[in-house]
Amino acid sequence: MNDNLDINPFVIGKYLSNEYFCDREQETDFLTKQISNGRNVTLIADRRIGKSGLISHVFAQTQMQKSYYTIVVDLYATGSLTEMVHALSNEVYRCVEQQSKSWRDMFFQIISSLRVGFKMDVITGSPTFDIGLGDIAAPEMTLSQIFSFMEKADRPCVVAFDEFQQITNYPEKNIEALLRTHIQQCKKTQFIFSGSRKHLMAQMFLSPAKPFYQSTVSMGLEPIPKTTYIDFAKRMFLKGGKEISDQTVEQVYDLCRGITWYIQMLLNELYAMTRKEIQCMPECIDEALRNVVQVQELSYRELLATIPTKQKSLLYAIVKEHGAKNITSSAFIQKHKLLSASSVQSALKGLVEKDIVMQQDATWLVYDVFFEQYIASKQ
Repeated sequence: MNDNLDINPFVIGKYLSNEYFCDREQETDFLTKQISNGRNVTLIADRRIGKSGLISHVFAQTQMQKSYYTIVVDLYATGSLTEMVHALSNEVYRCVEQQSKSWRDMFFQIISSLRVGFKMDVITGSPTFDIGLGDIAAPEMTLSQIFSFMEKADRPCVVAFDEFQQITNYPEKNIEALLRTHIQQCKKTQFIFSGSRKHLMAQMFLSPAKPFYQSTVSMGLEPIPKTTYIDFAKRMFLKGGKEISDQTVEQVYDLCRGITWYIQMLLNELYAMTRKEIQCMPECIDEALRNVVQVQELSYRELLATIPTKQKSLLYAIVKEHGAKNITSSAFIQKHKLLSASSVQSALKGLVEKDIVMQQDATWLVYDVFFEQYIASKQ
């Protein structure tokens, strides 16, 4: 990384380098150890806690780059086997583009069912990958060919499927069994299955009735310790000729419930607001929070418009409580003028399915910290 670049060190939504990555040393060592010992891994943790960042961090390590081909496939937006194969094909080829000509040539030879997706670059004369969903006529065949290709690579491949639980929503039957069959046949290729829907991931990998039962080593992610984040934030501010007080970072951490993405976003805004040689203090947090929420206001307003009235009433009640307990109790229902315990249970189910609320211990919270702040500002 060029030290002369004036870069905001609190990176959002991407991975730059070790320099801008906070901690996760033990998790990095654990995941690297599993890969080096030929074990597949299931990584289960809440959204935005840092699963994708950890995988990118592990894959960026020098020894990993030397020893493996690393591929990350985000399944969050996929809704069918065809879309999964499309995403996998693109990411495998993206990896191929950066490697040796012999491996690129092998890709063209083995993935014959995707040949329609290759075109010649009019300037260089080289083949380029240009495939749409309609080009995948036989997804199961293409999937088999991709696995065959990875097994024949000149060094092992490690494939990380992000938001892997999404395959349970595919209309095709027996997707888990199909993938498990291919994965069982892999001798060189290894896999990381990352997911945020804990109950779905647990069913897939911990239920004896499921194909993936006991096929991986499981790991979770806890929030990065507060003291570690304070040290990291202060170091990043100092690197840019700025300062931030311990108390400011501590309040940001608590406000964001220790969730990495929200902490990074708020610290990113605080860093942008702070002039050189000035210390960022706690009174800056409210303005930074308003700025961050304002950027998301349109999407939050549209999201609220899609939530049915009963669910919205429960959502508002949870926000007013700053985290709610015993939400089906008569006291809670009467306090917030809700209809009945059965109505609350039905509304809660809808909010959970939309990933709008989550349960932490015995407390119900709004998943998105900034969405919660937006709703609170409108009440």
